Amino acid sequence: MKLLSISFLSFLSGSATGFVPHSAPRSASPFGLKSVTSLNVAAPQMTKFDRLKRDYKGPKASVDTSGVSFTYEAFEEAVAATTYNFNRNDVIKGTIVQYENGGALVDIGAKASAFLPLAEAGLVTENANERSNIEDMVVLDVERDFQIISEEDENGQLMVSIRRIEYRQAWERIVKLQEEDDVFEAEVVAVNRGGAIALVEGLRAFLPGSHLTGALPDDDLIGVTLPLKFLEVNQEANKLVVSNRRAVVEKQMKDLSRGDVVEGIIKALKPYGAFVEVGGMSGLLHISQISYDRIDDLEAVFAPGTKVKCMIIDHDKVNGRIALSTKTLEPEPGDMLKDSDRVFELADQTAAKYHERMEAERKAREEAAKDIVMGLGDGLEVSDPLADVTDSLESVLDSEEANAEE
Repeated sequence: MKLLSISFLSFLSGSATGFVPHSAPRSASPFGLKSVTSLNVAAPQMTKFDRLKRDYKGPKASVDTSGVSFTYEAFEEAVAATTYNFNRNDVIKGTIVQYENGGALVDIGAKASAFLPLAEAGLVTENANERSNIEDMVVLDVERDFQIISEEDENGQLMVSIRRIEYRQAWERIVKLQEEDDVFEAEVVAVNRGGAIALVEGLRAFLPGSHLTGALPDDDLIGVTLPLKFLEVNQEANKLVVSNRRAVVEKQMKDLSRGDVVEGIIKALKPYGAFVEVGGMSGLLHISQISYDRIDDLEAVFAPGTKVKCMIIDHDKVNGRIALSTKTLEPEPGDMLKDSDRVFELADQTAAKYHERMEAERKAREEAAKDIVMGLGDGLEVSDPLADVTDSLESVLDSEEANAEE
């Protein structure tokens, strides 16, 4: 029993030293401390080109560089020593050298080709589907301007844009068009609840439905080219509002004058008269200008949607308003209430007679005014202050002799 206890104690003491974990060798420091001889340091991150080069398994062609005046090592050193100064928003020259998925590569003279995203390839905004093909928007090997829109990424690549240059140029042309205030044409590319969208110099302009002439903002309007004028131009708010009615009214107003016979459609009835649409313009046919006879119930004479012929008796070309009359087209007073169809059928002949009568009355008034002026002249006694003045030689000599005798 005593021998067993001594053996057990010897086993325990041996175990205390026999199971000491193995430690890595350490080197003594000058200060008597032990330091670890190796550390795990992360490897530098590889570039995209380095990864492609590492993973490339294809054949490697041998190139004879004996006739070349420089080596690859010298070329790499020259590239590394070259400095570039590309800043965001700079406009630079470049050439598209390759189409890429989602864009194109552009040679701008930097270490790496710049990238042109599809969304920045131009101002095509009328159809998003047409922007899915970069080949339809830009061509290869043509030098043009690009605007830098990013900083260099980890591969030294910049992002460039064509759209932002064209956007700025488009606003410059629009401001000039607004200053000239001329009529221009644009194509409708979309419609919505409130009106339509037209492309003006590549920018989207809103055309309110109330400013459409002779058309409704539906799908049939897409692809139609309309004459337009600006209603609002606000570059800071990126807001363009145009009007088709203003353009049409201005064009038609140049060709209209008092006394012209025009066709229109009754749009609305009011207690004081009817509103008639004439080629996109709103004309007022006052109740007093409908007939020589008294009208008690306007709805008994006209209904909305009725086609009528009227004579222009006044116009406001600045605001596009005209005053109309059917009374002047009546062959006989009251015909508008008795037989309006006959009035419209004979409108041109009646208008010609009306102009002849107005011209005759004008001449008569001029003759009457002339007679009044001549009559006033006959009743006045006008004396000539020089009637007694004579400049004959005899009278001068006689007066000199008389003076000498005295």
